[in-house]
Amino acid sequence: MIIPIRCFSCGKVTGDLWEKFVKVVDEDGLSEGDALDQLGCKRYCCRRMVMTHVDLIEKLLKYTPDGRNLKKLDKIRVNENERR
Repeated sequence: MIIPIRCFSCGKVTGDLWEKFVKVVDEDGLSEGDALDQLGCKRYCCRRMVMTHVDLIEKLLKYTPDGRNLKKLDKIRVNENERR
């Protein structure tokens, strides 16, 4: 789904951390806590926002009413592969 832009508790902007977080965890092999420390996310409320986010967009696209869902899935996969 859409990543929350701001922390629900303190209001700090956290939406820009998701892609960096995934990249650091996948490529550098750091643990989730160390990755958040490296990204400068110190508050536990903000850490919760990043760590508990579940990216469900690919699963939801299977249930779109139009017939273009396979094309959408392919575009998302290509974009994700380009980022990595």
